[in-house]
Amino acid sequence: MAGGGFTDGGSLKRAHLYQHKITGYLIFSCIIGALGGALFGYDLGVSGGVTSMDDFLKEFFPHVYEKKHANTSETDYCKYDDQMLTLFTSSLYFAALVSTFGASSLTKYKGRKASILAGSVSFFIGAVLNASAKNVAMLIIGRILLGIGIGFGNQAVPLYLSEMAPAKIRGAVNQLFQLTTCLGILIANLVNYGTEKLHPWGWRLSLGLATVPATFMFIGGCYCPETPNSLVEQGRIDEGRLVLEKIRGTRNVDAEFDDLVEASREAKSIKNPFQNLLLRKNRPQFIIGALAIPAFQQLTGNNSILFYAPVIFQTIGFGSSAALYSSVITSVALVVATLISMALVDKYGRRAFFIEAGIEMTLCMIATAIILAVEFGKGKQLSLGAGIFLVILIFLFVMAYGRSWGPLGWLVPSELFPLEIRSAAQSVVVCVNMIFTALVAQFFLLSLCHLKYGIFLLFAALVTLMSCFVYYFLPETKQVPIEEIYHLFENHWFWKIIVRKENNEEAVTHV
Repeated sequence: MAGGGFTDGGSLKRAHLYQHKITGYLIFSCIIGALGGALFGYDLGVSGGVTSMDDFLKEFFPHVYEKKHANTSETDYCKYDDQMLTLFTSSLYFAALVSTFGASSLTKYKGRKASILAGSVSFFIGAVLNASAKNVAMLIIGRILLGIGIGFGNQAVPLYLSEMAPAKIRGAVNQLFQLTTCLGILIANLVNYGTEKLHPWGWRLSLGLATVPATFMFIGGCYCPETPNSLVEQGRIDEGRLVLEKIRGTRNVDAEFDDLVEASREAKSIKNPFQNLLLRKNRPQFIIGALAIPAFQQLTGNNSILFYAPVIFQTIGFGSSAALYSSVITSVALVVATLISMALVDKYGRRAFFIEAGIEMTLCMIATAIILAVEFGKGKQLSLGAGIFLVILIFLFVMAYGRSWGPLGWLVPSELFPLEIRSAAQSVVVCVNMIFTALVAQFFLLSLCHLKYGIFLLFAALVTLMSCFVYYFLPETKQVPIEEIYHLFENHWFWKIIVRKENNEEAVTHV
């Protein structure tokens, strides 16, 4: 079928022999590992709120503060258009995309846990610098250290969760990363709502509290095990089996362990995993998981709304406190949507959530553009009814994103790649994600200024395009063991042409 490319259970190797129980050890390890999402989420939520606070603007960006409060004829869309201000936000993501390649080597040779711990330390130092900043340079250096922490965390955490999780609940477990991200955003917005009233140092408290999730992540990470996949890959075979038995709650792990050892043996034959990413047999995963999905996740426009929700709401006429309160509403929508996705994604699959939510997101963006085109601009404030309707539209958009591109944008790439290139692939995933995150963060306010409501029509068109891509080219991965995902591409209507051609060429060469 055009959209699916499903494989039947007979093509898989030993999946039917896998056994597991849900153990307290597994739950503890995954919750601590998932705290990497809290770092990412807290920063997403706090940075947009801080950049809308007058005390922060007066100290570091006085010209933006003056423009914000000036009664000029300048279009309302352009009040926050300042490249140095947006650099404060996007510098973190530029740092993250560079650091993820260093994280790849650490993750591969020292383990997923090592990268998680290193990321928490860097994030902690960056938060301290930001909270004590005296000038813009200090702010930017702090943001770079935060970015390094996020680069290491985002590289390792999705892999950690996917490898620890039993195949039948891998979707729900991996989405703990998105859940903690959303909770981080929600907590950050609640913190901003409170600190906005603490003059003139409230913004420092907002930025400084980023040390809290970093501290929990470091202390908890010290007590978490390394993943069985990583231990086997490092040659610590007996230790890997012991951890696998402990997290599965049974000694009957022969089938799964044999698959891990076989995958590790293949991984050790690979001298250059980044080069192997480009091989024809890995091309479907590379195109879908390393390029398309992480780029598409940012091009939905959701993170732009999360970055700048307080700014957007102030721009369209909400007061400062009301704007932060509206941001809390969108954060609650993210948390609720992620819980829905966690509960249902392993039942209904990844594709269904991508496609259904894509339709809803497109309609919300079109409606938002129409409201802004008719009701807003050139000094005219939105009516109360239009403002409430706009908040509802953004709420529905965020709900749709929160059960689709938000969690699945990390889940699907983390489960597509074979062990021998998994760490390298995840680095490319994070790099592409951060490139587009940084670009969108850097240019969103500029685009809002010049395209006005047209920016939301652009996002609607992009969401339509990516939904079509998912329909035709992404096979369903629900409940398929992570080491056997490659069979899906061998049976997909389109990708099998590419994969089987390489397999045939290898067979001829061997003969």
